[in-house]
Amino acid sequence: MSLIKEFKEFAVRGNVVDLAVAVIIGAAFGKIVTSFVNDIIMPPLGMALGGVDFKDLAYVLRDAYISEGGEEMAPVLLSYGNFIQNVFDFMIIAFVIFMAIKGINNMKKKKEEAPAPSPAPPKSEVLLEEIRDLLKKQ
Repeated sequence: MSLIKEFKEFAVRGNVVDLAVAVIIGAAFGKIVTSFVNDIIMPPLGMALGGVDFKDLAYVLRDAYISEGGEEMAPVLLSYGNFIQNVFDFMIIAFVIFMAIKGINNMKKKKEEAPAPSPAPPKSEVLLEEIRDLLKKQ
């Protein structure tokens, strides 16, 4: 039973739950970035380069052929167009993460720069000041 208890403690730790949330949000963000690259960035870039669709860019390593059994075999392709799109995805994700971390670091600096309140004077000093103020009033 101790193994199950240990696993339960591990699984409900704050860090594990935070990590799970981050992975889920990261996956959703990855889909958004992929759509942004595929649907918004690459079409104009392809048009600027003469109507090229990056998904179709590939180097044929072996043409399609018919096997000895009469089956049609697909060509073997080196799809570097997909690689280019994945590089764009990575660059956008890396830039967004960089900007987010930069923003977080700036917020931390602002917190650190705030002056710390001066410590309260000792009780004896406060009492002496009160006595002084009372003597001044008389």
